Amino acid sequence: MNSTFPSVDPQAFLASCRESMAPILQVQQENLKAVERLARYQYAVAGDYLEWILSQAKAAVAATSPTEFLAKQTELGSALSETLRNRGQELATIASETQSTMTQLVNDAAAKASTTFKKAA
Repeated sequence: MNSTFPSVDPQAFLASCRESMAPILQVQQENLKAVERLARYQYAVAGDYLEWILSQAKAAVAATSPTEFLAKQTELGSALSETLRNRGQELATIASETQSTMTQLVNDAAAKASTTFKKAA
């Protein structure tokens, strides 16, 4: 019996599918890494605020005069401000590194697709 359909090699088809989906899988993996990193960052910021709140409570209890309390409040506020400034720089680094990684993955995928299309033509 002659078939009008060309024979298809299932292994070649699966290999082609894996190869064509590899860039998408890589992007998804990098996205998950970025989400995890951002979640850890947010957890750290929440911890900073919790420590600040606890320090505020301790300062309120330990203060013997309004002047001492105000001085401690100022000190704690400055410390939190510095911590949050550093956290802001950390967030900028996370965003920059993530963007760089994603840009590189997209460029690699585009170059690979271009090569594949040139071979097919």
